[in-house]
Amino acid sequence: MKGFMKWVLIIGVGLLVLIVGAVLLIPRFVDVQKYKPMVEKLVAEQTGRSFSMGDDITLSVFPWVGVSLSDIHLGNSKGFENTDMITVKRFEVRLKVMPLLSRRIEVSTFVLDTPRFFLEKAKNGKANWEDIGPGTKLKKEKAVSPKEPGTVDPLDADLSIKSLIVGNFSILNGSVSYVDRATGLKKEVTNLDLVLNDISFDKPIGMKLSGKLDGKQVSLDASLGPVGKKPGSEDLYFDMNLKALGQLSIHLKGKIIQPMSAPKMIANLDVAAFSPRKFLSGLGVPFPVNTADPEVLNRVALKTRLEASPTALKLSDGVLTLDDSAIIFLVGAKTFDKPDLKFDLKVDSIDLDRYLPLSDEKSPQQNLDQKSSAKKVDRAEKIDYDPLRTLVLDGKLRVGSLKVANIKIHDFMAHIIGKNGVFDLNPLSLNLYQGSLLSKVRLDVRKNDPRTQLTLDAKDIQAGPLLKDAIGRQIIEGTLVAGMSLKLIGDNWDMVKKSLMGKGELKFLDGAVLGMDIAKMVSNPVSGSVEKSPEKSKTDFTEFNIPFSVDKGIVNIPGAKVVSPFIRLMAKGDANLVKEDLDFKVIPRFVTTTEGQGDTKDNPGLVVPLLITGSFDSPRIRPDLKAMVGDGVPDLENIKQIFNKKASSNSKGESVEDEVKGLLKGFMPGLKK
Repeated sequence: MKGFMKWVLIIGVGLLVLIVGAVLLIPRFVDVQKYKPMVEKLVAEQTGRSFSMGDDITLSVFPWVGVSLSDIHLGNSKGFENTDMITVKRFEVRLKVMPLLSRRIEVSTFVLDTPRFFLEKAKNGKANWEDIGPGTKLKKEKAVSPKEPGTVDPLDADLSIKSLIVGNFSILNGSVSYVDRATGLKKEVTNLDLVLNDISFDKPIGMKLSGKLDGKQVSLDASLGPVGKKPGSEDLYFDMNLKALGQLSIHLKGKIIQPMSAPKMIANLDVAAFSPRKFLSGLGVPFPVNTADPEVLNRVALKTRLEASPTALKLSDGVLTLDDSAIIFLVGAKTFDKPDLKFDLKVDSIDLDRYLPLSDEKSPQQNLDQKSSAKKVDRAEKIDYDPLRTLVLDGKLRVGSLKVANIKIHDFMAHIIGKNGVFDLNPLSLNLYQGSLLSKVRLDVRKNDPRTQLTLDAKDIQAGPLLKDAIGRQIIEGTLVAGMSLKLIGDNWDMVKKSLMGKGELKFLDGAVLGMDIAKMVSNPVSGSVEKSPEKSKTDFTEFNIPFSVDKGIVNIPGAKVVSPFIRLMAKGDANLVKEDLDFKVIPRFVTTTEGQGDTKDNPGLVVPLLITGSFDSPRIRPDLKAMVGDGVPDLENIKQIFNKKASSNSKGESVEDEVKGLLKGFMPGLKK
């Protein structure tokens, strides 16, 4: 027995001596330079690029298997500016041997020192990273033949790792350069450092990333994990803080559920208040929109709960701060190939005019050229409605206080539902200028030309303040009550005006037409002029009623009327939106009483019919002599008083026709006086 143990001890000691000797002597006597060309050739074959290493190569075997390489170069593809695509000053990795026997990985060092990545896109759109891989010939040679039944692929064997420990994992002083030759875009990341701490299965992995993007500091602190003994099969927790340019600070914390089987991310996102203007300025990027107010978009903050999967995205409990506005939101999307969108937005108050692009003052000729260009675009381009036909939409928007086009709106509410190419905006309601407006809109894009239906009901709106805010001046006062129902086909003005159909009524109550005092004209028939201060003159009325109908772009007014203390005015005729011309007859009846508004006595007065014809831009206004003769020819003195141009001109030399044009211009901003 003693002899047996003696030989076992001798053999054991001998093996130990051989192992120690091999570990100590192999790195000294193995010529690693001999294998350098083989390694370079193998890497070149696998990448399809030239590959070279420096002569400073070291090898260790025990207790750490390690290798250190220097001056590594991976060549670029032909046709690109840089000779190399990747260079590394030094690469070192050290791995412990004995734990490998029990499927435990212990790495003491993994270092990439001064890596350089040169990424480039040519003018033809080809990128230098696209063709990395073995050549066609090598791929054919290494093609895998089908497995025979009953054979076991070694890759299918259980190679699970029991534990993982990495001491030092770092990338030092790296850089990434990107150039797009087609667009001229250039971006560069320098001073790139990445350090991973506590890399293991049972502890969260710490990460610190820092660098400069085009000279601007960017940093990321994060923790990830623990990943568990079977990475991908357990929930993965993360906590990330991103900071950039001293402006942007983003905190994202949550987890990824079942990362490998059915991944789903749940996280809280918090973007601290920052200035998008200053952030883009720090990047050297011009601000994309020249807003009417240069002070907007200087404070943006966001908080929300994020849920995401490969087929769905949901943002809930969201609060977006936009300058002085607070927006509470919920947004959801699923089945991205056929989008199903849902949103609910609540805005406390917002002035949209501040965010709109700054309008450029243009000459009349420039405006005409722009309109002509727009018409050509309308005829040439056709909108693709296929995305809307597959869209499912359910959205709500509520705004407490809203300003747009200088119009002040309160309690705005809209609900839009869409499916299979049909979208209903119902209701669309709002309060404005002491009144309210309720509307319903249906848009049908199932056919190539969209079809729109619209109904509108307005009540008790104060027209004067509304027009003053909308067009900058008051041309009429009174309480507006309106109702209309319209249908139209098309997505450009040419199509819309040819197809427009419907009917409606506009009614102004207890108001006045501003800038014209018809009572003065009646009481002073010799001059026939309006008051010398037109801005203060006005014609009171108890009712101004405009019923209308539209058929294929022709607007018919069967009998508009104005009821005033000194005048009863009737108007009827057509406005052709397609030809843009007018055909109206206006019958004013100047009454002979001054009893005031509400007078109902039958006082025939003096009738001066007017015909309004011509185009929208240049209407022609003239007396209807034939109608006057039909009512009886007035005496010579009255004819002089009514039609003498000199007598009927005011202090500014304006004729009655000029005055009527001025009044029409108030209702038709495009009218040329």
